[in-house]
Amino acid sequence: MNATRLLSYLKGYSPELQRQALALLQANKTGELLLKKYPRPHDLASEKALYVYAQDIKNEFMRSSAPISKVIYDDKIHVINNALGLHTYVSRVQGNKLKAKNEVRISSMFRRVPEPLLRMILVHELAHLREKEHNKAFYKLCTYMEPDYFQLEFDLRLYLCHKDEYGELWG
Repeated sequence: MNATRLLSYLKGYSPELQRQALALLQANKTGELLLKKYPRPHDLASEKALYVYAQDIKNEFMRSSAPISKVIYDDKIHVINNALGLHTYVSRVQGNKLKAKNEVRISSMFRRVPEPLLRMILVHELAHLREKEHNKAFYKLCTYMEPDYFQLEFDLRLYLCHKDEYGELWG
């Protein structure tokens, strides 16, 4: 087991947290831990359901932000590039008007994760409607929309490490 490869999704965390995660991964205890915390996958398999779910979060916390035109699962997003999802701003000229659309794309690998983990990804991408950079204001908005944001992000990254070594948990 190569520790560097095994912890590839946890590079930004403290050495102590990485050591703890590595011990859990090497002992094959991460699956048990994550399944106990998150026993079932979400039921938002369709893109319509995903869009409605994202729209509900946006309407609750970011009503005055720009509208989202599309929320989809995307097979082309690879977590290798450290992207769990993408927020894109598309501008098109139609006649003499400039039309702008905000789109959220979630990696298809998250079709079968538990709802709190999917919510964390959506909160992250929705926060980009207001804050383009990953700065203090961005993370403040994320924790406003999802108070457990940082724990959920860590758990999702731990799951990705587990998945690379042992395979799917909720698939």
